[in-house]
Amino acid sequence: MAPPRSVVVVKLSAIGDVLVGHPAIEHLFRPQRGWSRSFTAIGALRRQLRDFAPDVVLDLQGLLKSAVPAWLSGARVRIGHAPPEAREQAWRFYTHAVEPDADHVVDRNRHLLSALGVGDAPADFDMPRWPVSRLRMQDWLATLRLPRPPVLVNPGAGWPSKIWPAERFAAVARDVGARHGATSIVVWGGAAEREAAERIVAAADGAAVLAPPTTLQDLGELCRLARLFLSSDTGPLHLAAAVGTPCVGLFGPVPAKRNGPYGAGHRVVEPPAGLQPAWADRKTDRVAMEAIDVERVVAAASDVLARTAAA
Repeated sequence: MAPPRSVVVVKLSAIGDVLVGHPAIEHLFRPQRGWSRSFTAIGALRRQLRDFAPDVVLDLQGLLKSAVPAWLSGARVRIGHAPPEAREQAWRFYTHAVEPDADHVVDRNRHLLSALGVGDAPADFDMPRWPVSRLRMQDWLATLRLPRPPVLVNPGAGWPSKIWPAERFAAVARDVGARHGATSIVVWGGAAEREAAERIVAAADGAAVLAPPTTLQDLGELCRLARLFLSSDTGPLHLAAAVGTPCVGLFGPVPAKRNGPYGAGHRVVEPPAGLQPAWADRKTDRVAMEAIDVERVVAAASDVLARTAAA
């Protein structure tokens, strides 16, 4: 085919807000919550997509709820993952179902471009800058009078099976404070995460500070001002990696080779071999995260902090 004039990328149930202002994106389609259960909402989304008239649709999610918008768009070329990466018969809505050729989800998604004849090229997230958020975060950090950039700690996660105990995060904060003179800032979103963040701060013996409420753009700029981002597998971890912050990721129910922070300079900590759950149990298993000990997380954080200090 001729080079496509317009391309729609479908990815639902993920943090799309941070792509506002991205230089590679002309328009964001935001289906209302529960759109797939409303004929009116389905019709409205179809009209929006048809007005945009994409030549190509890339479905990165591989579920029925993402394959339907790809089909509604009317694009002549609809590209998605082949099973088992795609589920719920999603591949039946594609014109091209691409077999995965890599472990990491970023590389699997990039491989979808092979259906357009696009070969491998270095990945570059090219995340936008948010000047208002940066000024807000700089002003707040100035009130702390920190001698050096902070460590960010994110205790939340989308699945209970990905939560690491708050007291262990506090132990890491105490250790990196003593070894590296680094203050940890605990970030949070929502009431449950704030409660966990407050427990970490209380148990950190002065080595940690509670972050203020942040938008995703605020968080992105706060990451750019930090030395390290420590978190389990969740959206903010990948936002930090995308804006270039060195990360330590804790991976229990899902393997790091599939979901780890993408790019060079990051470290991951996983449970001992044999304790990672079966894929079907990944949302309910608690053993894997419990098996990640403080000492290995401290070692990973210290390694990254030593490298960033030298740089």
